[in-house]
Amino acid sequence: MLLLFVFLFSLSSPLTSSLNQDGLFLWQAKLQLSDPTNALSNWNERDATPCAWHGVVCDNATGNVIQLDLTNSQLEGPFPITLCRIPSLTYISLSENSINSSLTADIANCTNLQHINLSSNLIVGLIPETLSQIPALRYLDLSFNNLSGDIPARFGEFQKLETLMLVGNLLNGTIPSSLGNISTLKVLSLAYNPFTSSPIPCEFGSLVNLEELWFSYSNLIGSIPSNLTRLTKLKNLDLSGNKLSGSIPSSIIELASIVQIELFDNSLSGELPAGMSNLTALRRFDASTNNLTGSIPDELCSLPLESLNLFENGFEGSLPASIARSPNLYELKLFSNNLSGPLPSDLGKISPLQYIDVSYNQFYGEVPANLCARGVLEELVLIYNSFSGIIPDSLGKCRSLRRIRLRNNKLSGSVPDTFWGLPHLYLLELLDNSLSGQISTAISGANNLSVLLISNNHFTGSIPDEIGSLTNLVEFVALHNSFTGGIPASMVKLSQLGKLDLSDNQISGKIPGGIQALKKLNELNLANNKLDGEIPREIGSLPALNYLDLSGNRLSGEIPLELENLKLNLLNLSNNHLSGNIPPSFANQNYIDSFEGNPGLCGDPSGLCLSYSESKNRRNLWIFRSMFMLAGIVFMVGVVWFYCKYRNFKKMKKGFTISKWKSFHKLGFSEYEIVKLLNEDNVIGSYGYIAPEYAYTLRVNEKSDIYSFGVVILELVTGRLPVDAEYGEKDLVKWVSSTLNQKGIEHVIDPTLDTIHMEEIRKMLDVGLVCTSSLPINRPSMRRVVKMLHEASPGFQSKSIKKDGILSPYYHNEEASDQGSLVLSYVLKD
Repeated sequence: MLLLFVFLFSLSSPLTSSLNQDGLFLWQAKLQLSDPTNALSNWNERDATPCAWHGVVCDNATGNVIQLDLTNSQLEGPFPITLCRIPSLTYISLSENSINSSLTADIANCTNLQHINLSSNLIVGLIPETLSQIPALRYLDLSFNNLSGDIPARFGEFQKLETLMLVGNLLNGTIPSSLGNISTLKVLSLAYNPFTSSPIPCEFGSLVNLEELWFSYSNLIGSIPSNLTRLTKLKNLDLSGNKLSGSIPSSIIELASIVQIELFDNSLSGELPAGMSNLTALRRFDASTNNLTGSIPDELCSLPLESLNLFENGFEGSLPASIARSPNLYELKLFSNNLSGPLPSDLGKISPLQYIDVSYNQFYGEVPANLCARGVLEELVLIYNSFSGIIPDSLGKCRSLRRIRLRNNKLSGSVPDTFWGLPHLYLLELLDNSLSGQISTAISGANNLSVLLISNNHFTGSIPDEIGSLTNLVEFVALHNSFTGGIPASMVKLSQLGKLDLSDNQISGKIPGGIQALKKLNELNLANNKLDGEIPREIGSLPALNYLDLSGNRLSGEIPLELENLKLNLLNLSNNHLSGNIPPSFANQNYIDSFEGNPGLCGDPSGLCLSYSESKNRRNLWIFRSMFMLAGIVFMVGVVWFYCKYRNFKKMKKGFTISKWKSFHKLGFSEYEIVKLLNEDNVIGSYGYIAPEYAYTLRVNEKSDIYSFGVVILELVTGRLPVDAEYGEKDLVKWVSSTLNQKGIEHVIDPTLDTIHMEEIRKMLDVGLVCTSSLPINRPSMRRVVKMLHEASPGFQSKSIKKDGILSPYYHNEEASDQGSLVLSYVLKD
């Protein structure tokens, strides 16, 4: 029996008996995690030690596991607390995985850990305060998780912590002042958390070993504490994106080791402090998007800066010439201030400038010729100033340029040939200057150009065929120049083109064939040129086009019917030599201005084809007359019949008061008889006109007649039959209701009706719908219907009807405000 037990035990665990204890703990941790990419595929339980396993580091002398780095291994599951049982483990990094759930208080059992990095995971819940009980912990990074609540106040008890990073969580308490007790702290990064609005704790001035303070977008308020200047070892101060106010402390010049100061996007005011020349280590200064005023200090510009961002403030005066002497300056952004004067002539001469944006100021003078002397400039933005002179030829030699914006200045002369063909350029914006000359054929080299904006200049000559090689071009706007020649046929190759505006030039010839290839074209404006020939029918096949302006040319022939396929927000074909009929979809008031100045267009200068509109108006007029005549017939027949009935009734039965009867039906007269009369003239058919309640009552009354009359109105408004296979199991009434709800009125009304009468059409449709209500009680009386039809007529104005200044006593009865009701009251009173 004993032998059998030994045999069975040997079968159950032959693979794990050789793995040492550290390996067993790691193996247990693996079993707690999901490994979809097999990152731990070489973790083999048959090995004697785990020292060769992926991510595992062992001590060479003892063979004990001392480090576990499984960064970006796509592991999933909770933090494996088993790892805390490895006695010599000092370093854990599970960053950039999918570690989820909450961290438990048991993590304090990792007593030998010095380094914990669990950043960029899916950890939720509160931060365990027991982390502060790990005595040797020097590095703690829980950034970019979903941790919430407070930073534990007990974190102030850390004995050796040097780095605390909690960036990008959901921490919503206040920043505890107790963190100021961690005297060993070198890096404190709490940025991008929705903390409760609070000031920077003044206790942080005690963190004398701090080298990095990163508090951007942390809901900080109040002023910058002056005692932060005690942090003499501080290299990076980032307080950007908060609600800090007041001035920048003058004591900031005492930060002798500072390399980077980020104060942008706050509400700081006042001038920059004097004495900034003491900040000899400063390389990057960003105080943009504040309310700072005064001048830019020369001593700031004299520093060996790499980046200076002061945009969106209220700075005045000139840019100090000393900025040009920085051998490291790669970024200069001063836009949206009140700066003036010329730019330093040597700007860029010794500096590796990559980004320049001084737009929206009042700079003037010539563009410095040395801006691209080092050949690495990538972005040049000088818009909305008063720069004059020519574009320096040296700029065209800067092959690294990606964005050039020189709009709204006073630049003149021709653009250097090399400038047109910069290979990495994707934006060239030269509009609103006085530039002249031609577009160089060298533009074929601008392979990455996406946006070319050169409007409002004095460019001449033809647009070169080479522009057709710019396969990435999305927008080409060149209006208000003096271009001549034809539109290059090669432009139809620009398959990415979304906007083409060549208006107000002197371009001649025909619109190129093959334009249907421009499938992404959204806006085409060729107005006010000298184009001739016919409008290509292919324009109607451009699926994205919604802006078409070909006005002010010499185009002739008929307007292609294919243009009706377009979904246009603007159509302008005015002032050409077009002739023939206007396509039906455009022959209405909405496009009345689109065809002016085409005398041959059906002989109608107003833009509406006379013969077409006359026949259409006759049809519209017939429809409206039919509606009003039908209502009039119904009402008048009812009045006459009612009067005859009343006289006979009066002879037979005296003593009754008329007020007991308030409708035709109660006096023995039914509109059903009128419907029968209309039936005799084939106005009303059968099934589609029957009210729904007839199916279970088999009786016809006044309300049933109203329903039938409403169907007639819907027929006239929609141009459809009361019953049609297109409706499926529905009839006209149900089809109108469902289509209105799902698609709107434009899909219901007869498309041949002139939209000039849209208001009356809408009112008629409303009458038809209320008459065909499924509940009889909701349908109006015929008197009410007559009034509604009267109100729907053009030019209706409500008037009170009086006789000798006295209204009939029945005026205040049911629906007595109706015009029809008033007429009845006079008949009864007679």
